[in-house]
Amino acid sequence: MAAVNHGCIGIVLAGGLSSRMGSDKAQLMRDNKSMLDFSTQLLNEVGVDRVVVSGNNYHVPDIFPQQGPVGGIYSVFNQVPCQAALIIPIDLPLMDTETLTSLKQAGQVLSKAVHFDDHSLPLYLPNNAFTELFFEQKIQVHLNSTGKGPSIKAMLKQVPHQTIKCRKASALTNTNTPNQWQQVQSQIFMPTRSN
Repeated sequence: MAAVNHGCIGIVLAGGLSSRMGSDKAQLMRDNKSMLDFSTQLLNEVGVDRVVVSGNNYHVPDIFPQQGPVGGIYSVFNQVPCQAALIIPIDLPLMDTETLTSLKQAGQVLSKAVHFDDHSLPLYLPNNAFTELFFEQKIQVHLNSTGKGPSIKAMLKQVPHQTIKCRKASALTNTNTPNQWQQVQSQIFMPTRSN
């Protein structure tokens, strides 16, 4: 039986070592829900065909271990046929459905990779000839020359893309250390003010 070719899938990047955090970021609890469950729910609410978690302990193990976000995306694209992906890292506890929806819609309208100004993740990424060529040419070359995978910025240099403004800058707050995690906890429970 042929594999289903999905439209837009959601990818949660959860393959990092969480070394600065000191514990698995995917299992951190955000308002009685793990960051893994929170991230998965966000993508489902935005409306993707399927959510895939990238990382050795999850749905799609890395083909090349510890090669960063691009290595995780490459591994998913290799194993889950799709036309595009809406990609989020595991460490965005203030991300919301509206912000992610705006990114997905922009990507679909423009038919190219889209990310927010000054932030390479989250990312809407078409799985097309440009991404295929980049993966074919760069993944193995980078591994052979540096021992680590290329960055998302390096990928975007070869993939047609556009940036858009994020209307809610706090949604892009990422948490890499225990101190950063503590700082966002108060924001999660702060009542939102109406203008």
